[in-house]
Amino acid sequence: MNLKEIITICQGEILTPELDTNVNIHGGCCADLMSDVLAYSRPRAVLITGLTNPQVVRTAQIADFRAIIFIRGKKPQPETVEIALHENIPLISSPLGMFELSGILHDAGLKSYEGNDTN
Repeated sequence: MNLKEIITICQGEILTPELDTNVNIHGGCCADLMSDVLAYSRPRAVLITGLTNPQVVRTAQIADFRAIIFIRGKKPQPETVEIALHENIPLISSPLGMFELSGILHDAGLKSYEGNDTN
């Protein structure tokens, strides 16, 4: 699924308009514990999270994620945005909650990229 499609589906606001959102996303992962992201996710996914600190971007970069969506309209601090720009990781803010957003994206065809689930 293309990130532009995901942004539309999640009613997203692009927080890093300088970055290309015409990238393919192969799956999704939801987590607020960055250790879970590193332990259970797969690359080329979008991270859906409620955390907005700089460690989220660092973790996404290590896990080879393509974008980060912040739930419930959350917006990261300027340092987080700066790191995302440097690492070329688009940031999006969605007004939806994690459960609702995950279901909508899954129903739209985005696969779960958590753990060994290949569905």
